[in-house]
Amino acid sequence: MSVDGRRGSAQAGRRGSGHETRAALMRLLEPVIAGAGFDLEDVIVTPAGKRRQVRVIVDADGGVSLDGVADVSQEISHVLDESDAMGSGSYVLEVTSPGVDRPLTQPRHWRRAAGRLVRATLTEGGEITGRVTSADDTAVVLDSDGSEHRLGYAELARGRVQVEFNRRGDDDGAAGDED
Repeated sequence: MSVDGRRGSAQAGRRGSGHETRAALMRLLEPVIAGAGFDLEDVIVTPAGKRRQVRVIVDADGGVSLDGVADVSQEISHVLDESDAMGSGSYVLEVTSPGVDRPLTQPRHWRRAAGRLVRATLTEGGEITGRVTSADDTAVVLDSDGSEHRLGYAELARGRVQVEFNRRGDDDGAAGDED
């Protein structure tokens, strides 16, 4: 969802570096997003012609609904317009959920990937591919070719969900099954 925002104040001047702007926006928006029941995953600000694009990535256990994104977009837009975080220039706000290619780096990412096939890069080198059977605040359990591997997050550099087009078991319990 995208929203055009425009600050009417005369405050011009230079904004900090991109990292400082991102950090300031994360601090400003995190309580708003948490209040709406979401986790703030990232804020990305990029030039888009005469405007800037502000991309806010949110997620939640159980996923993010379109209605939820619409509601939090309005709240974010209001907060940005009332603050001087974006300066006096106009911006385009986009609020979205992370895509399947999002790296799994936090325990909540691994927890939300339960049941999914992932490829994980190990901090000591190498990779492991397996299905996430469980994840908690300290480790993730992957089923790799019938063997379970419990890996602490310190052992994992990152993971990525693998797209499965023909996952075995997708048809289990489908309507029309006969005995």
